[in-house]
Amino acid sequence: MTDTTTDAPLIRVDDDPAELPLEAWNALLAASPLPSPFMRLEYLRALQASGSAVAKTGWQAQFLSVWQDDQLIAACPAYVKGHSYGEYVFDWAWADAYQRHGLDYYPKLLVAVPFTPVPGSRLLARDDEARAWLVKGLRALAQRAELSSIHVLFGDAKDQAVMAAEGWLARQQVQFHWTGDGTPRSFADYLQTLQREKRKKIQQEQRKVVEAGIRFEALRGSAITQQDWDFFYECYTLTYLAHHNKPYLKRDFFARMAANLPEQWLMFMARDKQGERVAASLVAIDEGQRAAYGRYWGATRYIPHLHFDACYYQPLAWCLAQGWLRFEGGAQGEHKMARGLLPVTTHSSHWLAHPQFREAVAEFLAREGDAMGSYIDELERHQPFKAGAGADALDR
Repeated sequence: MTDTTTDAPLIRVDDDPAELPLEAWNALLAASPLPSPFMRLEYLRALQASGSAVAKTGWQAQFLSVWQDDQLIAACPAYVKGHSYGEYVFDWAWADAYQRHGLDYYPKLLVAVPFTPVPGSRLLARDDEARAWLVKGLRALAQRAELSSIHVLFGDAKDQAVMAAEGWLARQQVQFHWTGDGTPRSFADYLQTLQREKRKKIQQEQRKVVEAGIRFEALRGSAITQQDWDFFYECYTLTYLAHHNKPYLKRDFFARMAANLPEQWLMFMARDKQGERVAASLVAIDEGQRAAYGRYWGATRYIPHLHFDACYYQPLAWCLAQGWLRFEGGAQGEHKMARGLLPVTTHSSHWLAHPQFREAVAEFLAREGDAMGSYIDELERHQPFKAGAGADALDR
């Protein structure tokens, strides 16, 4: 544990989130503009304690916290990174440019939730002044350690504002989310709001899954048994191996989720005609926000259209029936629009120590921003819902 400044308030750096107070951290999160279950300290602790996000895997924890009169007034998860894997805001081209000029891009400092491209508050703070101290602490840490840059990923509007005021560079990307009005309804009613060709395609895909003898069971919280978690992890691992990658998350991480945050998880289990489990998808849920977040899935064998049903249709039907407000389908994927998930802009903020590279990246981001704006405009012209009806209208 070290101090980055001797001025009041105290700014502290910890290499293990277990050193930070659970209730005080989660209280700052609950009061933030856009809380999510992934920023709970239990979640962040589990990533480290399970060996999933640790120095050995390229995630050296350097959590910053701001203290005043022994009270936690601001905090954020920060990692010194030796690579750019598991981030979903891609800066490989920046790293290549540094290398071509004989400079080191890595290590860099990252403020994010490892492996989790979910928008939400990153700079947890009692007020704007405390949040500004957190930004000062990040810069002090990066400069003292001679890091090339700082990157705050998927932050909220207050995060963006405080960093913009300090001259940080802003970047935009796009994800696809479904939003509802809180009125419970059936999935069949929801399909009637879609254009005919979109509706028919979904109905055909679901019909083929049913004809293959697949049925789904929704398991929530403590209803998810250890055997269910074991099977899910087998599926999760198979999915990564099929793409010739190693899984980011260890089995122990999910064991810690089941023990410490069981209420945050919803699992859809797919079984065949013989009752054998063949696939599972895992969704994080937030009762307070009435929001669900599609996270992971896998199958023991290929069944046509099972992926879309397990990862989109079943979670969306559950959200509709519960009258929830939001379902986030994860990073990237224009194909999600055809299922009723619409484009949403996400944000990141970047500080680069090298002045010439900062100028070059600023020019790149200006061009990228213009292209992203045009891309989003184009997406908006291809709404999947009926013309003039909106997402809440039904066929009569």
